[in-house]
Amino acid sequence: MSRTLYPYPVLFGRPELEITRVRVDGRQLDFAKISHSQRSVALDGIGGTDDEKWQTATLDVRATLPEEEIADGPWSELHCVAVLEEAATETRIVRRLIKDRASGTWQGSVPLHRSRHRSRATLGVQVVAAVGDVRGRLIGRSENDWVLDLQEQLPVRDKEIDIVEVDFRDGPHVWLRPFKDAPWFIETDGDMPTVYLNQGVDGLGLLLRGNGGPAEKATAALVNAQIVSDAWVTMFHAAAGDLETDEDGNVRVPPGWRESVLLAMLPDVLPGLSPTDALHELLARREDGDGWSTLQARVQYAASLRAQLPKQLAATLRATTLASEGATR
Repeated sequence: MSRTLYPYPVLFGRPELEITRVRVDGRQLDFAKISHSQRSVALDGIGGTDDEKWQTATLDVRATLPEEEIADGPWSELHCVAVLEEAATETRIVRRLIKDRASGTWQGSVPLHRSRHRSRATLGVQVVAAVGDVRGRLIGRSENDWVLDLQEQLPVRDKEIDIVEVDFRDGPHVWLRPFKDAPWFIETDGDMPTVYLNQGVDGLGLLLRGNGGPAEKATAALVNAQIVSDAWVTMFHAAAGDLETDEDGNVRVPPGWRESVLLAMLPDVLPGLSPTDALHELLARREDGDGWSTLQARVQYAASLRAQLPKQLAATLRATTLASEGATR
C-alpha cells in the first residue's frame, strides 16, 4: 500500500488492523490458512484440486485506533477505512469501517475478487480527517499490513527475491532471447523482483553454488554480491520511476518492496536529508533531469554497500592471493 508524507499534524500512534474472519464464496476459510503472527492469509489450494472455482473472499476486519490522541488532536470529520490493494494489477479497494461503541473498535468487511488480482495483495487501515479547512487528509495508517497471497498454500509473509535459472537463448521465455549473452537479468514488474540466471553461460550455475576450494568459494561470493548489487540498482530505479505526487504536490511512495528499497537506499543516495526531503529531491531530479546523471554514482555506491560488494571483493583478492602463493611453493 502506498504511503504519503504530509507536512501537517498526523497521528503519532499507529492504527492496528486485525482480520477476524475470512469467508470464501460464503464458506469460512480454514483457520490453518490464516496466520495472525505472520499477518498473512493463504488463498491457494482452496477447494481441493480445482481452486479456480472460488471467486470472492470476504475479509471481516477490526481496527484499533489511538482514541485518546484522536480526541485531543486538531482534526474533525474523522473516518477510518480499510484499504486493499495490489501493485501488480493496480487494484485498490477502499471500505469504510464503522465504530462499535461497545468495544471502541472500528469494524467492517472488505471483498477480494480473485479475477482482479494476480499474486499478492495487502490490506491495511487508514485514518482520514479534516485538518484545518482541508477535508479528507490522511492522518494515520497501519504500519504492518496484512498480506493476502493467492499463490501460497501456507500463510507465510516474507519472500526473498525470486531466482530462476533458465536458458536465455533456447529457454521458454522468448522475451529473454535478446539478452542471450547476459549472465543474468533482473525483472521488476511484479510484486517481487526476479533474478533470471542464464543457464546458457557455461559454468555460471556451478560457480554460484560455491563448490571447490577457498578461491572458488570467494569468487562465487563475489559474483553473488555483484548480482545483488545490480538488483538493488535496478529495483531503486524501478521504484524511483513509480514516484508521483498527489493533487497537493506531496510525494506518493509506491507500495510493497518499492517503498522498502527507496527508504533503505535514500540515506546513502541523498545523505543528510530527511525521508520527506529526499523523496522530493529524488522526484525533482528525475522529472527535471538536473543532477539525475550525477546521482547515479551514489546509487551504485548505496547498492554496493547493501550487497557487501567491497567486503566480498577484498575476501576474493585475499583468497586468490593465498591460492596463488600456495601454487608457487
